[in-house]
Amino acid sequence: MKKIISSFFVLSLVMFFSCSQAELASLRGDMVENPSDAPEIKHYLKDQPPMARDYLQQPPLIPHNIDGYMINIKHNKCLGCHSWTNYKRHNATKISQTHFESRDGAVMSNVSPRRFFCLQCHVPQVDSRPLVENTFAPVDAMRLQ
Repeated sequence: MKKIISSFFVLSLVMFFSCSQAELASLRGDMVENPSDAPEIKHYLKDQPPMARDYLQQPPLIPHNIDGYMINIKHNKCLGCHSWTNYKRHNATKISQTHFESRDGAVMSNVSPRRFFCLQCHVPQVDSRPLVENTFAPVDAMRLQ
């Protein structure tokens, strides 16, 4: 048994040192161990009307700044404006009925825990160039909106 453990230990050391000698390049085109510059700070877009969606079932994008919004297990700042009781007063989009369904399809009286953390799906936008060039075009059905 001791021989097996010591063999495994030696093999682990050999693998560790051989892997640590390999040079890994990052997507930014530099070696992983080289320090990189901090990314430029991007600014959120100012409040604007809802943004058009690019594909079916895309969660709506957040058309305003969310700095300082608290979303935790006890509090959700988004619901202050987007809940069914507050959306008219704040001229905001109300949250979808789908956010009140459990994973089993049962309709609940409050927002489902699986939909409570808005930033899992909804993201704010910044004014910046795409990280990589692409040829994406919205689906035809979305152009009709």
